[in-house]
Amino acid sequence: MSIARAAKNRQLEKDKLQFYLSKKAGKALFDYKMIVDGERIAVGVSGGKDSLSLLKILEFRRHFVPIKYDLVAVHVNMWDTAKQARILEDYFKKNNYEYKIIKLRLENDEKNKNCFWCSWNRRKALFEEAASLGCKKIALGHHLDDITESILMNLFFNGEISAMVPKQELFKGAITLIRPFAYVEESLISRFSKVLKLPSWHCSCAHADTNKRELMKRIIGLLEKTCPEIRTNIYRSLTRVKKDYLLNVK
Repeated sequence: MSIARAAKNRQLEKDKLQFYLSKKAGKALFDYKMIVDGERIAVGVSGGKDSLSLLKILEFRRHFVPIKYDLVAVHVNMWDTAKQARILEDYFKKNNYEYKIIKLRLENDEKNKNCFWCSWNRRKALFEEAASLGCKKIALGHHLDDITESILMNLFFNGEISAMVPKQELFKGAITLIRPFAYVEESLISRFSKVLKLPSWHCSCAHADTNKRELMKRIIGLLEKTCPEIRTNIYRSLTRVKKDYLLNVK
């Protein structure tokens, strides 16, 4: 295959994946009325494939959707190295993204280093920065797999039925979280990120591969072999609640 032909095929694959991602994101944006005209939205960019793909798709959609909105990429640099932060900053500059990188340094207390602690501090810094930038909406890169895994985690470990919702108002509406990739499978994002060669990296947390979410991912992966629609079924289950079959304990 010639170099020109190979380049053309890569471009076609890129355009196809971008179309599918944009279409699925667009449906979630419409279904949950995530964005209104004239808004300024902070995109939480962790440096992983999901958030960088979301930033790319939201920027892509700005050029043809009827509503107008502004984007600002916000990265909270916590455990990642300075080199990774520089790579991300170079990427923002190259693509003319408005951005803000926050260097968050906390006390090196090993006993506090867990997923909840890390997530809480990152989220707090993101909320505060979004408010200072005039953003009432924060877009996060959580996808369909994240949501279904959260549903099972809450069921198995907390004994409750709840989900990571596509749109969530916090602090009496002062901040609203939106998840435009709520209908998007992680596998599609992975392909898109690979084709575009996005500068993503894995979480540097020592617990990243051993936490409860990874366990849910493996369980869903096993179930998928006999039920290909397992993720969609889990997601839709919370919209198809049969109240007559729920326990009513007083």
